[in-house]
Amino acid sequence: MTTNGIDRQKNIEGAVFLILFCLTIPAANWMIGNVGTVCSANGPCLLPVAPGLMAPSGVLMIGAALVLRDLVQRRLGVEFGIGAIVAGAAISAAVAPASLVIASAAAFLISEFSDFAVYTPLARRRLVLAVAASSLAGLVVDSIVFLWLAFGSLDFLLGQIVGKLWMVLLAIPFVAYLRRRDERLGLKPA
Repeated sequence: MTTNGIDRQKNIEGAVFLILFCLTIPAANWMIGNVGTVCSANGPCLLPVAPGLMAPSGVLMIGAALVLRDLVQRRLGVEFGIGAIVAGAAISAAVAPASLVIASAAAFLISEFSDFAVYTPLARRRLVLAVAASSLAGLVVDSIVFLWLAFGSLDFLLGQIVGKLWMVLLAIPFVAYLRRRDERLGLKPA
């Protein structure tokens, strides 16, 4: 593949990851009020994430967002990674229910920068480890900040962590595949 072809492929993939990343935010906010095995009038819709453990349904999309932001940065560079975080926080504030705007935007912004801080130094050497470690940091921070600001309680903390972790674990084989494919094609991180 030519250098032009490699650059074009990286940019297309980066744009796809960026679009998917941005879509996870409204999807998470919609799911929290509409998808679950239990939905209360004044609370989030919940779904089981482990035996006897429930979490607000939006956690699934936030777990995916943490991985996608890493992939945006890998394909498009640090500047796009930071831009995605800022855009994501703005989208989160725009689409969150009024009662959750501050919690949603603050949790998103803080957790994604936590993810960024862990991912960036590890990414060039160990992509799979970088995605796993940064996502773990981001999902714990997101869970604590969101629950505390939204509900003044950490009652769903373990469920939030487990729900987001499922999405990260499901993404790891794809990330490993991307790393192997990148090496085979000569694609270098941005």
